[in-house]
Amino acid sequence: MTMVPNVTFKTRVRNDALGGPNPFEWKSLSTDEIFKGKKVIVFSLPGAFTPTCSTSHLPGYEKHYDDFKKLGVDAIVCISVNDAFVMYQWGLSQKAENVFLLPDGSGEFTRKMGMLVNKDNVGFGMRSWRYSMFVDDCEIEKIFSEEGFSDNCPTDPFVVSDADTMLKYLQNK
Repeated sequence: MTMVPNVTFKTRVRNDALGGPNPFEWKSLSTDEIFKGKKVIVFSLPGAFTPTCSTSHLPGYEKHYDDFKKLGVDAIVCISVNDAFVMYQWGLSQKAENVFLLPDGSGEFTRKMGMLVNKDNVGFGMRSWRYSMFVDDCEIEKIFSEEGFSDNCPTDPFVVSDADTMLKYLQNK
């Protein structure tokens, strides 16, 4: 099996002791902190606030959170090549309560996964291809990657990286 890439993510966490209008501080999260000793569903998407990501991809995983937990999943993580500030605001706007929104601001994790694509055709620059995966103790057990992987893909396929496909996979495992 393939291991998840070893990277350090730069995130922001609330610290009320800081006070003021921006009570957040930087927190680094390693791959091991996220995945070691855990069963984790990851889904990655081109960008926060984008139509399919906001109306279908994230909401589907939020909706099925309890179903996944009953199947032994410890965490559901959404990765996007966006910075921590954008991911935080997107989470607020989506009222995300169960899915951990993980910023891959530099795209390092996405690049090491082999999923970094150029989306200049829609003004995004380098972003993640849409996929989902089930990770067990840092090992990628199953990955669902959308067809058509390419730079400047004229479409945004969303067929197999959805929550329903992952749920069926885990129910039949």
